[in-house]
Amino acid sequence: MKNKYVIGIDYGTDSVRALVVNAHTGETAGTAVHEYKRWKEGKYCDPAISRFRQHPLDYLEGLESCVTGALKNAGAEIRENITGISIDTTGSTPVAVDKNGTPLALLPEFAENPNGMFILWKDHTANAEAEEINQLAHHWDIDYTKYVGGIYSSEWFWSKILKTLRIDEKVREAAFSWVEHCDWISAELTGNTNPLAIHRSRCAAGHKALWHSEYDGLPSEEFFVALDPLLAGIRDRLFSKTETSDKPMGTISAQWAEKLGIPLNVIIGVGAFDCHMGAVGALIEPYALCKVIGTSTCDMLVAPNEEIGHLLIQGICGQVDGSIVPGMLGMEAGQSGFGDIYAWFAKLITTPVAEILGENAAKELSEKLLPHLSAQAALLPVTENDIVAIDWLNGRRTPDANHTLKGAIFGLNLASDGARVFKALVEATAYGSKSIADRFVREGVPIREVIAIGGVAKKSRFVMQTLADVMNMPIKVASSEQACALGAAMFAAVASGIYETLPEAQQAMNSGFDTEYRPRPEIARVYEKLYQRYLKAGNFVESGIMQHTVEDLKAV
Repeated sequence: MKNKYVIGIDYGTDSVRALVVNAHTGETAGTAVHEYKRWKEGKYCDPAISRFRQHPLDYLEGLESCVTGALKNAGAEIRENITGISIDTTGSTPVAVDKNGTPLALLPEFAENPNGMFILWKDHTANAEAEEINQLAHHWDIDYTKYVGGIYSSEWFWSKILKTLRIDEKVREAAFSWVEHCDWISAELTGNTNPLAIHRSRCAAGHKALWHSEYDGLPSEEFFVALDPLLAGIRDRLFSKTETSDKPMGTISAQWAEKLGIPLNVIIGVGAFDCHMGAVGALIEPYALCKVIGTSTCDMLVAPNEEIGHLLIQGICGQVDGSIVPGMLGMEAGQSGFGDIYAWFAKLITTPVAEILGENAAKELSEKLLPHLSAQAALLPVTENDIVAIDWLNGRRTPDANHTLKGAIFGLNLASDGARVFKALVEATAYGSKSIADRFVREGVPIREVIAIGGVAKKSRFVMQTLADVMNMPIKVASSEQACALGAAMFAAVASGIYETLPEAQQAMNSGFDTEYRPRPEIARVYEKLYQRYLKAGNFVESGIMQHTVEDLKAV
């Protein structure tokens, strides 16, 4: 029997990668990465107002580049035996489309309009709209936020749509419907992007668009009109049904088959968000917390519906049947900033260097800075009097989403050098992770093990050891450096019929684990005390300085 091959495509924040995998052994047959040209140039973004947009051309160019690159050295036998492609993307990353499903930014009149582009997950320009959704939902006959932890986020589908409709009349008039990135790019490969016909991802719709079977789809038209009349009619131009990612989106189009140099019978799977497919690639099992650690984090859990399906878990991003593993309840939480916080600190230091000594000096320093700070921070003792930082530099995703919050650092003095501040920032991101785990446990969802994937998990021993010490739990790191793409490949193997179930594909194609970080008991005990200070400091920041007394400050 000839080996069959599948391709997993992982759209990240900065780049897209393709992974060609032997569906029977999990062996990598080829891989390639493409960095988004326009995104790298900083186009269409304004960090000062938390606006982050990506042009669809970056996605299309990246798709062709990474797949052809991954297949560059593949022989005819591999190319001819590719059976399926599945895609994961960041999310919620919606875009306004016309009746044909074409993103508006691909039309000449919107080519440079950020509002006609994909609105990236970390875009927080719709904070006010998110709060309006929450206020209305909490006073409606049905609380449509009950399956998303009780709080709707500005990072999600409806907040971004409403904000765009309010601020851009031309987009409002041209937008027939709205599509998530993972749905659009998968449909694009099939040649049929009709927004009324394409299969919508259960993962994307359930976690970000308030879809649930209890409502027979999306919230009611009355709800949306009450929120803002500008939303009238959009519900009918979206979807009522969703599909899990083990199902096919369709068959590849002749155009894309020719571009990529693969057969005409390749099946394209229904897409999902990157972290959800990454958890699958990392062999997620019931009650294993899978942390996808990069610029931000996504924390994934799955459990049998019959055991915890009756729970309404407060403060998380969502709970959706089949969003991660078909047939199980998928739960999502996460942090809005993790590696981004370290990058901010590095930029804080290197920017003046660039201004004074030039770009070359700053680049040389930047390459060495974080490894140096990590090495120095690892040598520092952990004491109860250490600096405590709050990790909300990009707001807080969970527990209890609030993207208006800001970061803070407590306990600085004249001896606070770069290594000590960096250590505090790393600890802050670990405290944020612990607060998420604690929330799951308090809400009745046990955590039996922790799995980590992503760039930070693979590259920074200091960060991972700190995380294990703060969470006081062992952390296993998946061997694959491309767990999200590998998870997408596993889904492609099921969607194209090589395997009947996802667990079969996982067992055959997984890469296992190569590292385990164990907590150091004596340090974990100190971190428990520092974590309590973190919680008090966070309460102080959230409540507002004017509402606190000098005694409150001393308590921190």
